[in-house]
Amino acid sequence: MSLKMPRTRVLILIAVCAALGAPMAHADYAVLKSGARIHITGYEESNGQVKLNFDGGSAEIPAGDLVSIEPEEQFQAVAVTAPTPSTEPYADLIHAAATKHGVDENLIRKVIAEESNFNPLAVSPKRAQGLMQLLPETAARYSVANVFDPAQNIEAGAHYLKDLLTRYSGDLRLALAAYNAGPEVVDRYAGIPPFPETQRYVSRITASLAQENAKN
Repeated sequence: MSLKMPRTRVLILIAVCAALGAPMAHADYAVLKSGARIHITGYEESNGQVKLNFDGGSAEIPAGDLVSIEPEEQFQAVAVTAPTPSTEPYADLIHAAATKHGVDENLIRKVIAEESNFNPLAVSPKRAQGLMQLLPETAARYSVANVFDPAQNIEAGAHYLKDLLTRYSGDLRLALAAYNAGPEVVDRYAGIPPFPETQRYVSRITASLAQENAKN
């Protein structure tokens, strides 16, 4: 059963719970207009702002930026044998996109692993789709005709990563934060936003890349 609620109902629920002094029910994700999905432990609205509480802190956003509260989804991994350089999923497509846009192949691969766990049919509640979890507007921006086609999805995702790296002058951490939370959110906070999910996303990918580079 879907737990998605219109923002007006979410804010009414907040007000009722606050008035009664009752503890807020656990919510898995706050979905923002930017497409970011923030794992939260609670939330409250005041004077047109919504305070999102999460493990380790909180952050305030404009109430209009909150779209809904939704449960966490888990993508099923594509069944593959233990990867080797010659059998890694979509290796040829990743290589082609990396070469075309001048993006590190390992970066593309790590983003795919984090975004969809190599499931080409993955769809998030916010309608991010495919291997690199492209939002409909992002897919349209990069002229993707079939977002579930691995070649088109990877090519567009690599192009988007390249554009984000250019936007942030090659700063990989900011580019990854923008890929996860949206560039508007990164610009608003003038850096990686204080959302644990985004911070973990950036840390996992950069640490994994550094580990691989150390082996080479």
